[in-house]
This record gives sequence, C-alpha cells and structure tokens, in this order.
Amino acid sequence: MTDIDRQMALIKRGVAELIDEGELRKKLARGVPLRVKVGFDPTAPDLHLGHTVVMHKMRHFQELGHTVIFLIGDFTGRIGDPSGRSETRPPLTEEQVLANAETYKKQVFKILDPKKTQVEFNSRWLSKLDATGFIKLASSYTVARMMERDDFEKRFREQRPISIHEFLYPLCQGFDSVSLKTDVEMGGTDQKFNLLVGRNLQAHYGQESQCILTMPLLEGTDGVRKMSKSYGNYIGIDEPPAEIFGKVMGVSDELMWRYYELLSAKSLEEIAALKRDVAEGRVHPKAAKEALAHEMVSRYHSGKDADEARQGFNAVFADGGVPADAPSHSCQHGEDSTPPAFLEAAGLVKSRGEAKRLIKEGALSVDGQRCDDALAPLPAGDYVIKLGKKRFLKLNVR
Repeated sequence: MTDIDRQMALIKRGVAELIDEGELRKKLARGVPLRVKVGFDPTAPDLHLGHTVVMHKMRHFQELGHTVIFLIGDFTGRIGDPSGRSETRPPLTEEQVLANAETYKKQVFKILDPKKTQVEFNSRWLSKLDATGFIKLASSYTVARMMERDDFEKRFREQRPISIHEFLYPLCQGFDSVSLKTDVEMGGTDQKFNLLVGRNLQAHYGQESQCILTMPLLEGTDGVRKMSKSYGNYIGIDEPPAEIFGKVMGVSDELMWRYYELLSAKSLEEIAALKRDVAEGRVHPKAAKEALAHEMVSRYHSGKDADEARQGFNAVFADGGVPADAPSHSCQHGEDSTPPAFLEAAGLVKSRGEAKRLIKEGALSVDGQRCDDALAPLPAGDYVIKLGKKRFLKLNVR
C-alpha cells in the first residue's frame, strides 16, 4: 500500500460521499499538508456525540499530518443555518454566539489535538465586507441555483416563508473557504449544498476548488431521528459519566455497530472481529455495548470515571441496587417532603410541574413501590427514590 493509499483508507472510513477522489489523490501526491476546514455555528452551548462524527474525521487528518481548521461561525451564527429547517431560524445575539463559542472551544479539544488545530472565527473576514462586498458576493450565485437546495425548494413549494438573508448563509460559508484557501471541507450530509457553494466560489475567485467530504448524520438513542437536543435523543459529551454510560447502554444492539464505526477508535478490522464474536455467541451483546460505553466515558472524562460508571450501571440494572454516586437529599416532614418538592429541591427535575407530570405517568417509585400521590408528604425516615429508569435519590425526611 502506498502512502497515498494508506491515507485514503483512513480518510474514507465512515465517509458518506467524497467529491472528488481523483482530485484529493492529486492534492495528497504533492506532499504538502492539506488545509482541512470544518465550520461550526455555535447555536447551542453543548456538543453531543452526533457532532463528534466529523470531529473524529478531523482527528484522522491531524494524525496524517494535515492542518485542521476549526472554524467557529461567530458571524454566520447570527444569520442562522437554514439547513434542514422548515422555517426561518431565529438569529442569535452576538453575546449568545460568543458564549457558546467559548464552550465549544473547551469541548472540542477532548477530541482534537490543540497543538495541531488552527482555530478561526469567520467574523475576521466577513465583518469587513461592506455593502459593496456583499453585493459582489451575492452576484456570484443565481436564485435558480439557490432554489436547487432541497429545503428551500420544499419551503417555496409549500408556501412557507424564505427570508432573503437565508440565501446569504451558504454564500458566507463558501466565502470562508475562499478566505482560508482550504483544500478540503467537511460537514454532515445535510451540508452538501453549502459545501458545494464553497467549491464553486473558489473557482469563481480563481482558486483551486476544495474537495468535499460529507459524514453521515448519527442517529440518536431512539435509533430513528438524527441525534439532537431538540429530539431528546442525544448523548452530550459534557454529561456526567453515569449519564453517558447509561445512554450508550440504552441504544439497540443493531445501532451499537453504527456507533462503533462512527465513534470508536477501534479499527474496522477490530470492529468486524467483535461483530463476528457476538454473532457466533463468543461475546454477549451486552459486553460489547459495555466496551463501547466504557470507551466513550474514558474519552470524555477518564478511565477511572468509566470504571465507576460501569460499576454503578451494573449495580442498578444487573444487581437491582442503588448506584454509589446517587445524590442524597434531606428535608423536613411536611410540604418539603411531598414528591414534587423534594424532587425539585434535589435537582432530579427542573420544576414541580415536571415532577407532577412524571408522577402521573407512573415514573416515581419509593423504596421499590410505585408512588402516584403527588400531594402526600413522606413521613420521617430514609428512602430510596427512583424516577424513571436512571435517576435515583437517597432521601432523608426529618
């Protein structure tokens, strides 16, 4: 295997589409480190495992000696990416964008090598474009080309509003590639149109066009929709170790293998061997899933945290016990010892209204017995409270 073949094998792992492989091989053959860009709009302060799919590919490029540009869209974040949206996305304030960007920077280096990462903010060049500059940029694309984009075409057909400023988003993202002179740009499959705009704009400005890698959108824990906080099917990389471990253990056996391919550091050969061992009964699916959950917790916290999370999970779900890290709470008998009150005070729910809804749904148990009465205070004593499948509380009522 030549050096280029070796690089291409790692680069193509898990990739949904590569445009164009021949061009990328020519770029690699020059022996000069490539400039690889991925843009992130800081529209939310927390990253989840779905975001990390493309980040792992960024890490692959770093391991091959290329320059990775982690681009924070502090300017475009104020426009709002319309990708996959059925309505106009509300723009964020500058304060929100900058606060979220700082959180992103802290989290992303759990995956990327900070010494090999170039962090950029696209306000550095986009904020310098005056009205003349934006008119010139807008003149490089036609409305007809913009309407080729699936979400725009669908909204137009359904007579849903499309704001003019939304057309500027892919143009701004494309101009990022021109400004950074990127060789490769990556994004999710839902970003393909925007990535192609960058490729076309580079040619328009007399540059060599970037190659494009699109990465699959990782399904959430429900195994149906893409991972998203809005769908409640996400695994946040900053969540507590026990939460990450428990959520990974909750995915289906079938989805586990997709998580392995897109998230694990194991080679494809190792994953294939493990999959054979499971299929032929040499390894139990639960053991394979535990290994994946342990790897995820180790990466975003520590090996010690992963060991404790595994022990806690098995204590609860295998041995029927209470996790060692279950929080404790103490309260006075009376109003404070009613379930909504102590659940809110202990931080298991955000509000008493949420507690009442969960109790009505049958999610609360006290010492192993279902509790449907949200109004009755618990008498003095010590209790084990369980809310749903994974939330526990050691309660003392005085």
